[in-house]
Amino acid sequence: MPSEQPPWVHHRRQAIGARIRAAREHANLTQERLGELVGVDHKTIHRIEHGTSDPRLGLLLQIARAVGVAPGDLVR
Repeated sequence: MPSEQPPWVHHRRQAIGARIRAAREHANLTQERLGELVGVDHKTIHRIEHGTSDPRLGLLLQIARAVGVAPGDLVR
C-alpha cells in the first residue's frame, strides 16, 4: 500500500495545474474542448488543474501540444 505523499508533492501538483489552466485559457480552450482534444472528459481536466489528480506522462504531453506549449513549461 503506498504511503501518503509529502505536502510538497500536493503543492507542486497545484502549481503545475495552475500552469496548465493558464496555458489552456491563453489558448482560448474550455476544459471541455481540451478534454476532447486529448481524449478525456472535462472532469479529468478539472482535477488536473486543481492538483487533485496526477496526469500520466502521455496525457501531459498531449495537453502541452493541445495548448501550444513545451511540456517542460508546464512542469518547471
